Amino acid sequence: QVQLVESGGGLVQAGGSLRLSCEISGDTSAINAMAWYRQVPGEQRLLVAGLTNLGRTNYADSVKGRFTISRDNAKNTVFLQMNSLKPEDTAVYYCAALGLKDDYWGQGTQVTVSS
Repeated sequence: QVQLVESGGGLVQAGGSLRLSCEISGDTSAINAMAWYRQVPGEQRLLVAGLTNLGRTNYADSVKGRFTISRDNAKNTVFLQMNSLKPEDTAVYYCAALGLKDDYWGQGTQVTVSS
């Protein structure tokens, strides 16, 4: 089992920045990648950024150049640095641990960007 706890969400003005954190605990031996997703009410959850165990990253086109996913292995924490935020970035952001057999999800953290 893997447990994920997100933090760092909040209210920010357009153009501002936030850094989300995801603390990881439990058995991560079967986890291949970490990722951040976001979801707007009434819509499906979408991938924002991913980071494999080999260090490869991928980003949604809408956030490329503005968001950065990173990991601090010593702290067992994954981060999502979000810069130049836009009102359309408003969503609940979820941390995910993606494995061969199972995926694990955090409880989500709300990010609201005001115009």
